[in-house]
Amino acid sequence: MFYRLITVVGGLLFVIILFALIWFFCKQFLLRHGVKEQVSDRATVLATWTFAGVSLGLVFAVLGAFVLGPWAFYRTLRGHDTEVSDGAAIWWGFGIVVASLGITAAGFLGFLKLVGAY
Repeated sequence: MFYRLITVVGGLLFVIILFALIWFFCKQFLLRHGVKEQVSDRATVLATWTFAGVSLGLVFAVLGAFVLGPWAFYRTLRGHDTEVSDGAAIWWGFGIVVASLGITAAGFLGFLKLVGAY
């Protein structure tokens, strides 16, 4: 029972880490493209919608995260009037989703291995 509790708490921690990674990458994206005003607030909005797309995609089918996440990133970015081409926005969104999910998945698998659940 104790390992189940540790695994659930660890899972919640990794959900927080996933959002933090998406937020960090979104903030770096905005800074790289010359956004200087309200960068943290804009990154939070961008990360929230990207995270929602990833989460919804993971619920329906794992591959859906790699479609809905970048799409949510792209749609939210269009609302920020950032000077980025459509193709670049989609590829940046895809890169952010892949990097965030990859880092989080690797960390979570390591965590499961550490507690003996994997």
